[in-house]
Amino acid sequence: MPLPGGYLLDTNILVALVRGNLFGQYLDATYGLRSGRNPFALCIVTVGEMYALSRKLRWGTPKQTTLTSLLAGFVVLDISDAQILQAYGEIDAASDAAGLTMGKNDVWIAAPARVAKTTLLTADRDFDHLHGAWIDREWVDPTSQLKP
Repeated sequence: MPLPGGYLLDTNILVALVRGNLFGQYLDATYGLRSGRNPFALCIVTVGEMYALSRKLRWGTPKQTTLTSLLAGFVVLDISDAQILQAYGEIDAASDAAGLTMGKNDVWIAAPARVAKTTLLTADRDFDHLHGAWIDREWVDPTSQLKP
């Protein structure tokens, strides 16, 4: 169950949706990502990561079209908000103090999740140490797929 702000999607969730693989189909059916039954948001950093990935992976027109369509359906949270900038500093420092080095894009994704009171939906373990104390994180096993 997401926090009142809904879900903030990690980049790996969006990648699975664009690819339309078994995991992406599971995510869409389970969370209604394309239906809008829950409030969903993206961090602007995720949008940049997606554009970079689409070029690096040389996605063709069908995947580019899917990406554009998906991005249009989500609220995008900017990172220039003073509270998000403060949260970035706090999360980055707390991670370092715990002996964990996070990728900077992950810190940028965690900060708006904290400030907007959203649940970060992710398929990796990069945010586990933040769960509970700094953000609400819902992990989805990347091997998940719909049952026949």
